[in-house]
Amino acid sequence: MTNQITSHILMVRPTNFGFNPETAENNFYQQKDDRNADEVNTIAQREFDAFVSSLQQKGVDVLVVDDTSSPKKTDAIFPNNWFSTHQDGKLVLYPMFSPNRRLERRKDIIEILINKGFKISEIIDLTFFEQDGQFLEGTGSLILDRINKVAYACRSQRTHSTPLGYFGKLMGFEIVDFDATQVINGAASPIYHTNVMMHVGSEIAVVCLDSIPLASEKLKVQEYLEKTGKKMIPITSKQKFQFAGNMLEIQNIKGEKFTVMSDSAFHSLGEVQINTIKRYTEILVPKIPTIEKIGGGSVRCMMAEIFLPLM
Repeated sequence: MTNQITSHILMVRPTNFGFNPETAENNFYQQKDDRNADEVNTIAQREFDAFVSSLQQKGVDVLVVDDTSSPKKTDAIFPNNWFSTHQDGKLVLYPMFSPNRRLERRKDIIEILINKGFKISEIIDLTFFEQDGQFLEGTGSLILDRINKVAYACRSQRTHSTPLGYFGKLMGFEIVDFDATQVINGAASPIYHTNVMMHVGSEIAVVCLDSIPLASEKLKVQEYLEKTGKKMIPITSKQKFQFAGNMLEIQNIKGEKFTVMSDSAFHSLGEVQINTIKRYTEILVPKIPTIEKIGGGSVRCMMAEIFLPLM
């Protein structure tokens, strides 16, 4: 049986967390900070450790891997962009927009998974698309409905149609792609990652339909969510800017379900939205303000789900 959620999570503890000017080109959620690099990294580590601890206290299996100090990788804390794992034993490596983020791909992390008893039957390497300037950044670009084999993706400078179609054919997913925009300094700009505006859990789907300008594409997304039985929870553009789309549903080893969202995301939601999510899962709310502000990513980006079978 295919599962939508897992109790096994891999997270990378930062060593050189900081502002990345390469990714800031199209990630408008990143903000520079006056604090020095060591201070920022120390605060990020503190937020990371508290987040991991909150997951472990709920019985989630978290595999923490330390980032290597060299080469310097400011975004290593967001491992979901460079790989994804699947229940049939496949591990997919993805082409990434920022050259300095490609350094995050580590063979030793794959070896750590194997040493922990996870079975990898095949590695599908899509990184060759980088040579053509085409990108698909893992579960940042792809919102996977694993049970119904549907991949939602908003096209952007980090999510191109050719690697998207390639993923769909190789992995047996139907692609539902669309344009999604947000207003930055008075002008419409593409949303760089789909997981900023959309989350699909086992029974719910949180989605910022307001960010899909084309009525036909908006309708297509709605129809797919409805026909796959998801309870839709719309969020506003304002809530999306507070990372309300950047959630992840996970479970613990007893099978109890949790929707993880950051403190800023939680406080942006209304009572009806919160109560709807609570009908299906418990809500976990880690505080990661420094990671969100400087890294421009939230809790979902920090968790790489491990769906691989155990040996």
